[in-house]
Amino acid sequence: MGLFSKDIKTMDDLFVHTLRDIYYAEKQILKALPKMIDKATSTELKNGFEKHRKETEDHISNVEEVFRMHGTEAKGVDCPAIDGIIQEAEEVAGEVEDKQVLDAALIAAAQAVEHYEMTRYGTLITWAQQLGRNDCADVLKRNLTQEKATDEKLTQLAKNRINVAAAE
Repeated sequence: MGLFSKDIKTMDDLFVHTLRDIYYAEKQILKALPKMIDKATSTELKNGFEKHRKETEDHISNVEEVFRMHGTEAKGVDCPAIDGIIQEAEEVAGEVEDKQVLDAALIAAAQAVEHYEMTRYGTLITWAQQLGRNDCADVLKRNLTQEKATDEKLTQLAKNRINVAAAE
């Protein structure tokens, strides 16, 4: 189903479609994180990715809760955007030999994922509120708060350690 699909006729249809998009995205991220953990050489980065893997499991549960609250089947729809971000990360990481530069590339890839998630959750929260579903918005806000916190931690780790080491 594309953005201009005949199946999307109402704001509610658009909300559900986008909820299915982020559900798929979170599941793909959960599959990709173990590879990122394995490739990372910085202990701090490995630990950060491990923590985010656990958070991603919670995000999936939260999205499933929103599906239940909204009375909609929990299922994903293909998300070419997240697939592309993950594929690009795998390609770049596969080409980097210097371990410090690899860690910098992994942070950049992780932040691309975080930024995608933040845009989706921000949009879903706004739409849920407009649909009178503040209960759904409140659950989605938990995910958005964690995504923003993860992005900030990655930024600080990159600026203070990883990028500095990679540039030497």
